[in-house]
Amino acid sequence: MIARFEELLGPRGVITDAGDIAPWLTDWRGRFHGAAAAILAPADTAQVAAVVALAGRLGVPLVPQGGNTSMVGGATPPPDGSALILSLRRMNRIRALSAPDNLALCEAGVILSDLHDAAAGIGRRFPLSLGAKGSATVGGLISTNAGGTQVLRHGTMRALVEGIEAVLPDGSIFDGLDALKKDNRGYDLKQLLIGAEGTLGIVTAAALRLVPAIAARAVGWVGVASPAAALDLLRLAEAQISGVEGFEIIADDGLAHVLSHIPGTRRPIATPAPWHVLIEVDDSDLHEPGPGSRLETALAQALDKGIAIDATVAVNEAQADAFWRIRESLSEAERAQGPALQFDISVPIARMPRFMVETADAAERAFAGTSASSFGHLGDGNVHFHVRAPRGTPDGPAWIAAQGKTISAFVHDAVVAAGGSISAEHGIGQMKRAELGRLAGPARLAALRAIKAAFDPQGIMNPDKLIPRADEG
Repeated sequence: MIARFEELLGPRGVITDAGDIAPWLTDWRGRFHGAAAAILAPADTAQVAAVVALAGRLGVPLVPQGGNTSMVGGATPPPDGSALILSLRRMNRIRALSAPDNLALCEAGVILSDLHDAAAGIGRRFPLSLGAKGSATVGGLISTNAGGTQVLRHGTMRALVEGIEAVLPDGSIFDGLDALKKDNRGYDLKQLLIGAEGTLGIVTAAALRLVPAIAARAVGWVGVASPAAALDLLRLAEAQISGVEGFEIIADDGLAHVLSHIPGTRRPIATPAPWHVLIEVDDSDLHEPGPGSRLETALAQALDKGIAIDATVAVNEAQADAFWRIRESLSEAERAQGPALQFDISVPIARMPRFMVETADAAERAFAGTSASSFGHLGDGNVHFHVRAPRGTPDGPAWIAAQGKTISAFVHDAVVAAGGSISAEHGIGQMKRAELGRLAGPARLAALRAIKAAFDPQGIMNPDKLIPRADEG
């Protein structure tokens, strides 16, 4: 079987050395482990199509993989070794950049930070950023409908993808790269493939929307009494300022973890506050009043109205970067603090402040010794909710194995009760598949399974991901 693929791809296109394969058999968090006899690494879309067609004839499942940064085991092969990994990392060309059209035409293996650099070279930027930007790839970002810290202004990948090229499960090539503003030819295949986690086909390239480069920015840090006050601050800022690009909420205990574990960090404001907000305002041209003056005016109003406890605006780029470093270090600091169950959830924005406080209190009462808090993108209704093991827990994996299912059900039930989603930006993968089956309505489950069956009747595209099995709902 492997020899057949070697005939298609040549010596560089098939990796069989166990040592070379090993790093790609475990997920980003180290919770899922798989096996695969080979990694298939096509060099272009035609080779991807040939691989998928041959896999269909042989009945061999394929697990597409980019930077392997999935947080839910979405790119990890099954442990029985029945599937082969299909790596898109060799397909890493930026085929075209156009400042007049505000478009980048990228292959699936392009690393996000490389796209950022290329866009900057023509005076543009790709307005999506996340902690794994140095390894996450365009194909993976599309397949998981990634979000990040700029969704408030620019949206998720669904809003940034203007066109897609993909290989479907029968080996045919869907050429949808033309960035048409209007296209009413029936079902939107592009949107079906975005967020499908590789279960409906293999994204090979995309036309991505660029925006003008930032000419000036202002970054502020604000102490507030509660998430409700933070939401009031957001609404005030939106009414007073154009260009609010980032709005992140952080519990004070999360800030304390960063200060304890990340060298060189310090509190942006001296006044104690139970909650903190990081806000960024951007302009694409230079005019007066600039973003700094506008942000200072809005924060002064927030202080006068009692919405804010204390506030500061970064005086230079180094300080602005230092504020953002705190936010970007939260996950690292949480890991250093000790074992925790981490949830990527969303609820309607108006309900989020109450959810953050009440669900944390309820979790701490229900699970003795735990602590719970959240941080994240309040402006788009998505936070990362963490339930930490009791202090001094000696064996984190054992605690997660013993308590994980119960605590997860508790948090997810609260999310659904608030009208939310158990996956805001990380996807379902294999980690949340059973919970999706338990909590999703019959209509959603039936539609997901019908679409999967129609596109991939053999079930060879990323098996056991996203779609709940029959016994899971």
